[in-house]
Amino acid sequence: MAQRRSAVARRVAAPEESADEVCLTPGTHPERTAVGRAFLPDAPSQLALAETFRALADPTRVSIVLSLLRQELCTCDLAAITGVTESAVSQHLRILRQLRLVKSRRAGRLVFYSLDDVHIRILLTVCLHHIRDDGREHARLEQVLDFFPALFDAPVTETAPDRVAQRMPVKEVAR
Repeated sequence: MAQRRSAVARRVAAPEESADEVCLTPGTHPERTAVGRAFLPDAPSQLALAETFRALADPTRVSIVLSLLRQELCTCDLAAITGVTESAVSQHLRILRQLRLVKSRRAGRLVFYSLDDVHIRILLTVCLHHIRDDGREHARLEQVLDFFPALFDAPVTETAPDRVAQRMPVKEVAR
């Protein structure tokens, strides 16, 4: 019986099908590999980051957090906006609360939800900008990284004209 391979396995097994993803010069670059490894966060941080993006991979949860970008809302309002039941919204909110993406505030019998903090607003805004990006704002947008210096002390691989930091050239790839 022939085994079926996933699309990823086929891409890895058949580089001729995806020649643009293969290095022109085979072999690793030890100094770049060391820098890459040195700036990886610890395993629990990587897992938390993956869980955050996994939570945002659900279209209903994306609708919920985007609805909360500008205002706080209760479960019934979020249900009306997303087109799902209040029970379903509550389950999504539970996941988003566990990951500290949203927070709640009780007002009498109502519970209002909002984004947990400004980090989440920044994350959502940057992601929206990325999918709508036409490339004209890259140099200005890179200035956002200056607010997070401890996270971005690693050499950057692309050159922006207004950045002073020392950068490593991008490894050539086959086109």
